[in-house]
Amino acid sequence: MPYPTKKLGEVLEYEQPTNYLVSSTDYKDEYPIPVLTAGKSFILGNTNERSGIFPKEKLPVIIFDDFTTAIKFVDFPFKVKSSAMKILHAKKDKADIRFLFYKMLTIKFQHEQHKRYWISECANLKIPLPPLEIQKQIVERLDKIVEAQKLNNDLIQKSDELFQSLLHKELNPAGKDWEVKKVKDVAVVKNGGTPSTKNQKYWNGKILWLTPKELSGFEDIEISDTERKISDEGLKHSSATVLPAGAVLLTSRAPIGYIAIAGVPMATNQGFKNFVCDSKLLNNEFLYFFLRLKTKYLQSLGRGATFTEISKTAVEKVEIPLPPLEIQKQIVAKLSAVQEYKTQLLAQKSKLKELFNSVLSKSFK
Repeated sequence: MPYPTKKLGEVLEYEQPTNYLVSSTDYKDEYPIPVLTAGKSFILGNTNERSGIFPKEKLPVIIFDDFTTAIKFVDFPFKVKSSAMKILHAKKDKADIRFLFYKMLTIKFQHEQHKRYWISECANLKIPLPPLEIQKQIVERLDKIVEAQKLNNDLIQKSDELFQSLLHKELNPAGKDWEVKKVKDVAVVKNGGTPSTKNQKYWNGKILWLTPKELSGFEDIEISDTERKISDEGLKHSSATVLPAGAVLLTSRAPIGYIAIAGVPMATNQGFKNFVCDSKLLNNEFLYFFLRLKTKYLQSLGRGATFTEISKTAVEKVEIPLPPLEIQKQIVAKLSAVQEYKTQLLAQKSKLKELFNSVLSKSFK
């Protein structure tokens, strides 16, 4: 049986944020009161101002960006940065505030024009409104998934902290009898290249061809596919070379410091310095973790006015403390185990997101 419909403005009252505007942008982590925006950043920082704080007894609320229509659910005292928002309160005898928040997540508000949207449009949108008891049941289901997402995100953060701690500990040569080698003594460094984009014969072949952009946000260690491919002719008429599986790939500009290992043979563009390790001296995964440890140092070696780039010569001169191969493999095993755990958590994060979206969609059909 379809539920009766109500306009959002009939179940949500709005309050202007004027009384809660922050005076100073002197934000510090140790200050107690968050300063909010309805945009992506949400919490801009914390303030030490003691007056004009949104009171606990009026919580929870939804903050609605009047220009972008972005929304946030807030259940803690706060101040705001901008007056370009509405603070929305549920009429408690008609609707559950969190139910309305979840419902609003399913609405694609149109906001192409630069104007205030709550009064002019959004408040007039009609939604099906089940009885309060049903609303609370829907909220309970969704809240459980959100709680699982928070727990999973906390575990991801802790796995990152563990990895960084282990990385610094295991690759610290202090007190260890490790010899120091220059990169050029234990690996061959190869540049990448790009065939002319004007010649279609050079493109859409079978040779994988990687660009730095594809490693932005890349969480795995190995990469085994690329967005674009080049042909044998393209390879022949450029400075690109086919690197063997296992080559370590380091972006050398725009930006410096993305790192991956080639899971299969592939080429790269000129935005990389690529390492083919001497397997008798250097484990490629050990090099991968070493480069991750030294990302900031590598960035400091960049030169250039328009954008910084690290040269092949500079990379070859980088010194690497080198334990025996067996020790390298043991270190790799420890670090890889933490990375694999994070990979599992990221997969769980994706599944929880899919579950939330599925339950959200089904709950409001």
